[in-house]
Amino acid sequence: MSRQEQTSQRLRAGRLPEIADVPGLVEQVADMAVLLSADGIVEGISTNPESPALGCLDHWVGRLFSDFLTDESRSKFTARLAMMRDAPETDPRPVEINHVDNANWEAPVRYSLHRVGESGVILLIGRDMQPFADVQQRLLSEQVARERDAQALRGAETLYRVVLEASETPLVLIEPEQGSIRDLNSAAAQLLGSKVDTLRGTSFAQVFEGRKRGEFAEALKSAATADGAGGLDVVARRNGRVLQIVPSYFRAAGELCLMARVVAMDESDGAGPEFTNALAMLYAETGDAIVLTDAKGLIRDANEAFLEMVDAPQLRTLKGESLADCLVRGAVDLKLMIEGSARRGRVRRYAAQVKSVVGTRSAVEISATRLRLGGTEIGYGFVFRDVALREAGEAAGDAVAVDDEAMKSVMDLVGTASLKELVSATSDVVEKLCIETAVRLTSNNRVAAAEMLGLSRQSLYVKLRKYGLLNSSD
Repeated sequence: MSRQEQTSQRLRAGRLPEIADVPGLVEQVADMAVLLSADGIVEGISTNPESPALGCLDHWVGRLFSDFLTDESRSKFTARLAMMRDAPETDPRPVEINHVDNANWEAPVRYSLHRVGESGVILLIGRDMQPFADVQQRLLSEQVARERDAQALRGAETLYRVVLEASETPLVLIEPEQGSIRDLNSAAAQLLGSKVDTLRGTSFAQVFEGRKRGEFAEALKSAATADGAGGLDVVARRNGRVLQIVPSYFRAAGELCLMARVVAMDESDGAGPEFTNALAMLYAETGDAIVLTDAKGLIRDANEAFLEMVDAPQLRTLKGESLADCLVRGAVDLKLMIEGSARRGRVRRYAAQVKSVVGTRSAVEISATRLRLGGTEIGYGFVFRDVALREAGEAAGDAVAVDDEAMKSVMDLVGTASLKELVSATSDVVEKLCIETAVRLTSNNRVAAAEMLGLSRQSLYVKLRKYGLLNSSD
């Protein structure tokens, strides 16, 4: 049975009326119909009046159908026609192609292909896909807008997290109705004796001793709405610290939120912002030079007085350099001060000499302190005090006594020894004084004293034994 006979049998099955106006039926069912010859020439075309976007396409008649297809659609339509000819007994699947007709008109159409007779004529029944394309375009635009809004929301969330964590003020965000911790920063978690992830989502009242959820929530609301900056005195359950909770309301996106500032009451009252500002002003304006270094002695910060002391034009000239570069005895002095600070916590009135970037030297006394934060060593602080004028005055007073004593000793030896022996005895006295001074300056650190004097450790021990200084140095 041929395909036409099968079609006629299907049309005749049941009770159907005779249909005479087939072209009119096609126009009503589809958006457009195109009749193609075996050579692909448009022999007839009809468009549905309900689809004004298609317009009048009568000028297609007599021309190749492929002339009104995009390059991609042309190859797709040709492949579908080849499949139709190779399998004449199989109904071809619909094909979606894009029409072009001058630079201002383009339309996507979905065609179903139908054979007409045995001469190779093909009837294309088309459905205008432009409304569906418009819907898809709106959906795509909506999706892009949603992704853009989601990205902006993620950026705002990241900014919020960074600012909250970077704040040195202990802050806790609380759900006003449930009384649970919505969020908090590390500074607040440290005061409460726990971690951020552990406290987030828990009841705020359970963090403190002797507090019930309902009563504590009401107390927070009362303190937040009260006039003045009053707070609630509490005791942290995990570490027993005495704290004060200072709550305040704010509104975000129409939602009422509660934020509480946690203040440590067991610390000195001067540890507030005013005291911090006062310390910063003291650091910047004091006449004594102050230097902050890391654990290895590399300069991290220095005040203006130190820059003037070493004739440095600006801080970045010294930042990252070793403090030993600013000392005459260099690594010896820095090592002794760091070791003394690490062992005893601080070093007082360490005598040294500072050299400037232009080579000048000045005598100073240095106080060094180990800096710790939360049990972790973060570096060292050094305070330099210029003692050049004081030493000059002391030297003027002591010079006469020293000269008189030295002269008397030399006069006592004259006549009892030769000039060569006198010079040798004087050299021994000077050498002994220098060794005693080096041992005293290094707090009996013989390795540092030998390095200071430019001697080997063995040579220093020989001279200590020679002058009977082993016991005294011990």
